[in-house]
Amino acid sequence: MTRIQDLAAHVGQAVELKGWNAQKRDSKGLVFMTFRDGTGFCQAVINLEVVGEASFEVAKRLPQESSLAIKGTVICDEKQVGGYEIQVTALTVIAEAEDYPITPKEHGVDFLMDNRHLWLRSRRQWAIMRVRNRIIFAIHEFFQGKGFVQMDAPIFTGNACEGTTNLFETDYYGEPAYLSQSGQLYGEAMAMAQGLIYTFGPTFRAEKSKTRRHLSEFWMIEPEMAFYDLKMDMDLIEQFVQSVVGAVLSSCAEELKVLERDTKFLEKVQLPFIRMKYEDAVSVILGEKEVNGRTSFVMLDEEKAKLVDEQKAVEQDIAEREAKIKSGELKKGEINFNQSKVDKLKGQLTDIAERQQAVEQWISSAKNFKRGDDFGGSDETVLTKMFGQPVMVYNWPQAVKAFYMKEDEEDKGYAKGVDLLAPEGYGEVVGGGERETDIERLKSKIIEHELPMSAFEWYLDLRKFGNVPHSGFGLGLERLVAWICGLQHIRETIPFPRSYGRLLP
Repeated sequence: MTRIQDLAAHVGQAVELKGWNAQKRDSKGLVFMTFRDGTGFCQAVINLEVVGEASFEVAKRLPQESSLAIKGTVICDEKQVGGYEIQVTALTVIAEAEDYPITPKEHGVDFLMDNRHLWLRSRRQWAIMRVRNRIIFAIHEFFQGKGFVQMDAPIFTGNACEGTTNLFETDYYGEPAYLSQSGQLYGEAMAMAQGLIYTFGPTFRAEKSKTRRHLSEFWMIEPEMAFYDLKMDMDLIEQFVQSVVGAVLSSCAEELKVLERDTKFLEKVQLPFIRMKYEDAVSVILGEKEVNGRTSFVMLDEEKAKLVDEQKAVEQDIAEREAKIKSGELKKGEINFNQSKVDKLKGQLTDIAERQQAVEQWISSAKNFKRGDDFGGSDETVLTKMFGQPVMVYNWPQAVKAFYMKEDEEDKGYAKGVDLLAPEGYGEVVGGGERETDIERLKSKIIEHELPMSAFEWYLDLRKFGNVPHSGFGLGLERLVAWICGLQHIRETIPFPRSYGRLLP
């Protein structure tokens, strides 16, 4: 049996494939089937004169997502899905499917999410999951190649990294426990034993949020490094992200093509990242500091103007096509073609309107931003749009960072933390920094954050026994997948998303 992913090695040869009928159409004497086997998609051409009347009739009536085995010759054809075609000589049905609920027509998001177990079979979702898989493999390649040891933090914890407000609480043999929001504190302990470690596992946040950037269950990559300061931490973050994005670009060209991903921003990841302190970043957002000769508000006005021009062009295209349809001069096929284009163009108008609303929100947020505040999604978008590539913002006000962040000795009141902001509006994908080593400062911070001191006694031990400078960071896998794939919503980045109001399937 041959796999679709290996067809390049079998051009001109006879092969046998086993898979599913993803979609088909027929004409006189021919059935054109989009065949999938999990490793890819290709076109299978079933010719009445070749396979005989019985097999041809079976192929014609075969419902979507029926499983079958086909035999045939591999033809290279770049115009076809996957770049290859199978001239079928024989077929055998393995299981005939019932009426498949997901058809080529448009479906609502709720319907697709309710049928996520089937939606995963679509070509777009297939591509996303393949990219996710490559990202995961690249993460392990990077850290293992640098001598890091993968270790595992517990999922049940008796304490929280940053308070318990957004944690899932459960009963643990009569005591309260929480599903982990981060493995970082345990990572610090493991780094004191192994030097360089990373954890990779599920984490949980009980935020009642339905935004495009939130999940209740997601996967985190969290390295911790003994003897690392903030600069070394930022250097590692940059190398790490460049390595992972580079691996996807070199290995997932077909998947990115399926996703219609414009890779120009991903290619810029190989350039040195922009690094700037929080105060400088705020100056850019507020329009007080120019980047390449323009301020944030000039850039946002340019965005508004582009969208107005785009809207006018689409509206004109719609008007011209609708006039052709009403003229009575077009054939039926031409009418259908133009009507289909009009429907798509109207969808573009909806998208443009949403983007116009987003720009207004960015402008409002920039005008009303107060120094000392944390960044919201709009602020992150404005900042990265000014540079068009990843931006590292470091030295944040301590008030907006976690209790374990180390204060900058030369910049009092600022924590030695760093956020990596991805371009194209994807915002923070990495958060990290240097950890506080002063035990008394840690104790005061625990009290300040109203956390139970008893739950952190073991954590304070790390400062009593073999205390060393150390740093780390956390990267949310799903946010990285969303950015690399160019997805609008994080729900598509994980096989079975768990978010506010969504527990099934």
